[in-house]
Amino acid sequence: MNVHANAAGVGPGAEIESSYAWLRLAAALALGTIGSIGMWSFVVALPAVQADFGVARGDASLAFTLTMIGFGLGGVVMGRFADRHGIVWPATCGALALGAGFLLSAAAGSITQFALAQGLIGLGTSATFGPLMSDVSHWFARRRGIAVAVASCGNYLAGTLWPPMEQYFIASEGWRTTHIAIGVLCVVTMLPLILVMRRPTPRSPAPELAANGARDSLGVSPNTLMVLLCIAGVGCCVAMAMPQVHIVAYCGDLGYGPARGAEMLAAMMGFGIISRIVSGFIADRIGSLQTLLAGSALQGVALFLYLWFDGLASLYVISALFGLFQGGIVPMYAIIVREHFSPAETGVRLGIVLMATLLGMALGGWLSGVIFDLTGSYRAAFLHGLAWNMLNGGIVLWLLLRPARPRLAPA
Repeated sequence: MNVHANAAGVGPGAEIESSYAWLRLAAALALGTIGSIGMWSFVVALPAVQADFGVARGDASLAFTLTMIGFGLGGVVMGRFADRHGIVWPATCGALALGAGFLLSAAAGSITQFALAQGLIGLGTSATFGPLMSDVSHWFARRRGIAVAVASCGNYLAGTLWPPMEQYFIASEGWRTTHIAIGVLCVVTMLPLILVMRRPTPRSPAPELAANGARDSLGVSPNTLMVLLCIAGVGCCVAMAMPQVHIVAYCGDLGYGPARGAEMLAAMMGFGIISRIVSGFIADRIGSLQTLLAGSALQGVALFLYLWFDGLASLYVISALFGLFQGGIVPMYAIIVREHFSPAETGVRLGIVLMATLLGMALGGWLSGVIFDLTGSYRAAFLHGLAWNMLNGGIVLWLLLRPARPRLAPA
């Protein structure tokens, strides 16, 4: 990638926050909406897959764990690839991996084969999340928070649009046929969108100086900051996984049926979109760490409500609140990384932090299933999520209370 002049000057750097930057953001949102179906497809298919293979809930949930592991490891690899060569090739590889993963999952003869295919789906999905947020962050300065938030909304738009449709086709055509159709759809729609993003990424003229100044403002070393962000990411996403991964199965257990659970998941993701956009505006004004802390606290409130209310109407309301409270959490990590590390390393560093969040999702999704198998109830799983959420909030609060050092202008 070339180093460009800043936006006030001439050259490619002047494209920052230009009309093309907004077009690129729109393409990133569309890619994320299509590609992130790989994250939510198994949540809807869980009851059907469990019944088809005749396995326990915890064993079936392992497939989601491998999806998240593929997503997490892929985010680091794809992020590094994007840092060096731009977003086009990682996104192309992601589209092809999604197509192959869904086709292989449809042909699986055992839960092990299915889980491995889900790992490939996770790898493909990774290219449409962290690397896209990292790429978009280079095209905006004053509106970086809202731009990154919008790019991240593809993940939740997928969770809003796809689950009801997938549930309908699973009920009418079966989960295997549905997975074949999803795989084909990913390839034929994503590849043309990737062509919009062929222009090289603009760079700040003094990335190292600016990033070091921002990082010093927290009063911790780079390695310490990375470790703390990773632990915080695990904590918030173990908590987040309980409702997101198991709401469909939970509604089935309560006698409401999986279709109601899919609708609640869609509501959760829909309100999560609102949360992400609002959080982007807030972060541009009060700071990303402060916004992250607020999201963590509110997520804990929603988890607490799940402990006390399990009526159909109340579950719809709480699921909407959960999406509204927690949707802005993960995009804040992208903004924090962009503000506190070198722009030339944004892709790989964000990939590492997002890998931690996805490890949290994988761990939380699996442990919630195991806890259900052991107790016959999701109540202990909600309490388990609350404990991890407190860990996340504690780390963010500690960073905010650190003595601040002089800060240079951000990159």
